[in-house]
Amino acid sequence: MSLLSKFKISNGVNWIGLYTLTRREVERTFRLPTQTLVTPWITALLYIFIFGKVVGSRIEYISGVPYINFVLPGILMLNIIAGSFAASSSTVYFKRFIRDIEEILVAPLSYGEMIIGFTVSAVVRSILIAIGILVIAIFFGGANIDHFPLFLFYVATVSAIFALLGIITGLWAKGFEQFSLLNTFLITPLSFLGGVFYSVEMLPKNMQFIALYNPFFYFIDGIRYSMIGIREGGRGIGFVIILGLVALLGVIVWYLFKIGWRLRA
Repeated sequence: MSLLSKFKISNGVNWIGLYTLTRREVERTFRLPTQTLVTPWITALLYIFIFGKVVGSRIEYISGVPYINFVLPGILMLNIIAGSFAASSSTVYFKRFIRDIEEILVAPLSYGEMIIGFTVSAVVRSILIAIGILVIAIFFGGANIDHFPLFLFYVATVSAIFALLGIITGLWAKGFEQFSLLNTFLITPLSFLGGVFYSVEMLPKNMQFIALYNPFFYFIDGIRYSMIGIREGGRGIGFVIILGLVALLGVIVWYLFKIGWRLRA
C-alpha cells in the first residue's frame, strides 16, 4: 500500500477528499469576492458609521463603554451569521440545481466528511468577514478584543450553527425566493431582538425575559464579552445553547444526508 493511500484512510477519514472538498468550497469565496466579502464589509461600514458615529455621538456611553464599542460586536455577529448561512445554503442549493451534488455523493467521502467540508468552508468565509470588519473598525476607534480564544470560539461555533442551518435550507429550498424566508421571518427578527444595538437592561423588566429566551442574545452577548469584557447573560447557559445547537443541527444534517432527502432526483 502506498504512503498516499495510507494517509488517505488513516483513522478511517479520507483526509485528501475532505481537504479537496473544503478547498474547492473556500475557493468559491475568492471567485466571487464582491458578493462574498466586499458586500458584508460595506454593510458593516454603513452600520458602524450610522450607529457607531452618528447615533453614538448622541448616546456616547452604554454599559460604561463608548457606544461604538458596544454595538460593534453585534454588527460583526450579524455579518458572520449572514455570511455563513449564505455560504452553505447557496452552495448546497446550486449543487442540487446543476446536479453537481451527485458527484460528491458518489465520491469516497462519508456524510460526515461532506458536512464538515461545507461547514468549514462557511466558517472560513465568516472569519474573513470578521477580519475585514475589525480592520474597518480600527479607523473608527472601535476594534478591541479582550479574550482572543473566546472570540475565535464564538466566531467559529456560531458560524457552524448557521452553516448547518444553511445546508438544511439549501436542501429544502425549491426556488430562489425561499432563501429569503428564513432570513425574513427568523434570523433578522431574532438578531435585532438579541441586543445588537442596545443593552438588555434598557428593556422594561417585563420584556427582558424575551431576550433571555432568544438564542441570538447569547451569540451576541458572548462575542461582546470576548471583545469588550461586558456580559449580560450567563456564560454557562450560552456555552450550552451554542454547543447544543451545533450538535443537534449536525445530527439533523447527517440524518438528512443519510436518507438522501432532496439529494437525489
